[in-house]
Amino acid sequence: MEVYPSEKRVSHRYPLKATMRLRVRKSGQTEWSVESDNLSETGTFFSTDAPLVIGSAVEILLVMPQEISGKPTTEWRCAVHVVRFQPGDTAGGELGVGVEFDYYEILRSKAPIPPKAA
Repeated sequence: MEVYPSEKRVSHRYPLKATMRLRVRKSGQTEWSVESDNLSETGTFFSTDAPLVIGSAVEILLVMPQEISGKPTTEWRCAVHVVRFQPGDTAGGELGVGVEFDYYEILRSKAPIPPKAA
């Protein structure tokens, strides 16, 4: 895949809304509920009023859609870092925040578990 200098994205963005729980690492137990504007294999973009700065280490809990992972829907705990901000267009003064995934842990499958055969 050729990446142009003005385009740093290396994976396709999917315009999927996913509810996520956001926590700034090493800052206590304060948690925000946010919704993604889009998701990709390498990161996500969302709006929030959480006190973040570029480089902030953040933990996100989300249900990863099959469209992104290529596997049945699962719950992921992701360690991410903030890479960009964009002025928000919400009345609450929220900022758009872009984060990159550093690593993730799959917590459990959200797919139904078939009954055991007798």
